[in-house]
Amino acid sequence: MDWFSICFIVVVCINFLLLIGMVFLEKRKPENIIAWISAMTFLPIIGFLLYIVFGSGLSVRTRRMLKKKRISERDIIKNIKGIQTLEEARLDGILKGDQELVALCYNYGSYPIPGNDIKIFTNGQEKLAELKKDILNAKSSINIEYYIFANDKTGNDIMKLLCQKAREGVDVKLIYDSIGSRKAPRRFFRRLEDAGGQVGEFFPPFMHIRLINLKLNYRNHRKIVVIDGKIGYTGGINIRDDHIGLNKKLSPWRDTHIRIEGGGVYTLQNIFLDDWRYCKNDSIPPRLYLENGYFPSPTIKGNATTQLVCSGPDSQVPKIEETYVKMILNAKKRVYIQTPYFIPDETFSSALRIAIKSGIDVRIMVPNIPDKKTVYLATLSYLKEMAELGIKIYLYNGFLHSKTLLVDDNKLSIGTCNTDNRSFRLNFEDTMIIYSQEINNQYQRIFENDIKNSKKVDLNFFKKKRWITKVLQAIMHLFSAIF
Repeated sequence: MDWFSICFIVVVCINFLLLIGMVFLEKRKPENIIAWISAMTFLPIIGFLLYIVFGSGLSVRTRRMLKKKRISERDIIKNIKGIQTLEEARLDGILKGDQELVALCYNYGSYPIPGNDIKIFTNGQEKLAELKKDILNAKSSINIEYYIFANDKTGNDIMKLLCQKAREGVDVKLIYDSIGSRKAPRRFFRRLEDAGGQVGEFFPPFMHIRLINLKLNYRNHRKIVVIDGKIGYTGGINIRDDHIGLNKKLSPWRDTHIRIEGGGVYTLQNIFLDDWRYCKNDSIPPRLYLENGYFPSPTIKGNATTQLVCSGPDSQVPKIEETYVKMILNAKKRVYIQTPYFIPDETFSSALRIAIKSGIDVRIMVPNIPDKKTVYLATLSYLKEMAELGIKIYLYNGFLHSKTLLVDDNKLSIGTCNTDNRSFRLNFEDTMIIYSQEINNQYQRIFENDIKNSKKVDLNFFKKKRWITKVLQAIMHLFSAIF
């Protein structure tokens, strides 16, 4: 037997063992398994290496540690005086028609909290200016977590303020993702530690060598800021120049972020502390966070009720995706989606198909200028399927980084989660479900204004593509489940 035959048999055996692992240990979805089998079949050696780097799941030890460090949101909320019970929240005003959605989110660990004031930002300059003011006004604590915290003008401006507040005695904690912030040197974050702040790196590389990170396929994609336990931020805008609109190639950069005041901030604080406890192996009893001012007594700031839904690779359930699916299936009038990457699985596609066939006004908006060409090819292939169903497709004239889902007259989701497999299953994400006619109407107007800056495309747009583009789209469609 020659060496080629021996290598072939070894590769087949390894692929078989990996398949067994995906089916019985990791319990992956069929389309994900098929995508990896295709990669390992057509690219035997390369496909295997890609799987080792990008496809292998989180270790049992990592999953246990994440679970061990998690603080129950319900345990936190029930110990804060002035917060409604679940039944009171479900019967409260606007939530009367959405009890099933509220119950679903609650059973995924998210408590419905009324009395919030929500401010929406649609560009990075506005959000950055407001964030700087809130940081400067911080009195006791600043908890800040970003997928990308860059060592550029924007990043240095924020870092300077954080160092200033740390020197003033404010408790400053910063989490950055190892992969998202890989271009920022550690000495950049060490500035905050030297000023008296604390820094945590999510999924750091082996021996701190950037090129060796066996968890590089799993990123903390969240963008969370909590100041004094009273003001919170989340959404799509990272701390980087291009997210502030300073990259001409991706201009105009259109994004969505929110600032929240009210009890809903507690849920953002809770998720930050979960990530912090994991990053720093923090063993402080959760009750001490209540006693030390991280969760101050609630005050009514507005009329919006919120639920924060989170998901990540540490869970077998794609909680954000299933929440989106529930919102879509419950729609009576409209479903408006904005996302930079549209690579849905069969469950999400079926929900949209049911909605459009039920007479719901379904619209999807993606960027006309891509930042990742391969992913964009896959996006176009799925949009073609949506156009065939009669869904309205819009290409925003610029780069659209917004991650929003608007349903009917009173439900709106704004967060960090894209409409793709990576966000639904591989990344740590969060999204804020907002129940408010006022906020919903405001975002409807924003969406309609975005349409004016977009190109509406139909099935002919996809049919007129060059044959080579169609071939590439088909290939990217095949492998889209492993992006």
